[in-house]
Amino acid sequence: MVKQRVLSGVQPTGNMHLGNYLGAIRNWVEGQNQYENYFCVVDLHAITAPHNPATLASDTYTIAALYLACGIDLEHSTIFVQSHVSAHTELAWLLNCITPINWLEDMIQFKEKAVKQGENVNAGLLNYPVLMAADILLYDADKVPVGEDQKQHLELTRDLVNRLNHQFGTPENPVLKLPEPLILTDGARVMSLTDGTRKMSKSDPSELSRINMLDSPDTIAKKIKRCKTDALRGLTFDDRDRPEARNLLTLYLLLSGKSKEEVAAECENMGWGDFKPLLTETTINALKPIQDKYAEIMGDRGYLESVLRRGKEQAEAIANQTLTKVKKAFGYSLPN
Repeated sequence: MVKQRVLSGVQPTGNMHLGNYLGAIRNWVEGQNQYENYFCVVDLHAITAPHNPATLASDTYTIAALYLACGIDLEHSTIFVQSHVSAHTELAWLLNCITPINWLEDMIQFKEKAVKQGENVNAGLLNYPVLMAADILLYDADKVPVGEDQKQHLELTRDLVNRLNHQFGTPENPVLKLPEPLILTDGARVMSLTDGTRKMSKSDPSELSRINMLDSPDTIAKKIKRCKTDALRGLTFDDRDRPEARNLLTLYLLLSGKSKEEVAAECENMGWGDFKPLLTETTINALKPIQDKYAEIMGDRGYLESVLRRGKEQAEAIANQTLTKVKKAFGYSLPN
């Protein structure tokens, strides 16, 4: 039986944090043997906001190494760098030419980030969802793991498939496959340590808002000690007026491997003074094997480069076939 194909990726902007791991990477790892997986480091997306060219390449290697350290298995998955496969940008251009601009202007993330960038907002930020669509569609992905904040982008991808197939294909012979969302529930939205109502994010100016995957034990302890809490004793998942309690309990739940019922019973009468050291120890212990494996991988640069070189070859083989199919549908003459 042929496995369904999954495509996803993480930007190499800043350090990967617990929100990335618990909301995405860990779910990839746990489900990877069910699918044929393509996981890319989406470095083309990383330049839609001001970036540091001196660290872009090293950050890209860091994310790829963390994929492996977190448990991505090359028996089930292909790891590659987005910019290494030129078909991504070429298909994005073709898709741009059939994308109504008002579709892009309606994207929530564009509106939010455009406000932050002000007069410096660039066309790449506007076109970001089209490049994301190209990423997905190049690999004939059946499923795309998405959190709540990416659902709108996947809907745009599906709209583009329908538009392209209507203009250049037939119901019996569509040009592109319509991908389905693979919605992740537990941990799909890990919140900030400084504000339990906002998602944990690399773009937050405060380092105290997130725990990075490569933070030292001392740094983890400092961040959890200073994280936002409330004045009430007893911790619960279910009080909407206590978002920080729900968020920190969820972190403990996911990192400890205990059930929600076990965590609720353990912490229902606990004060913050007892809970924070417990969460600190649990976080440090959960991240240590990943950090150790990461150090081992980064110590063998030749191995990491060989993984990405093989990933590029495997990704290109599929992506170029899809690109050729789309170019033929558009009416381009292709070299023999």
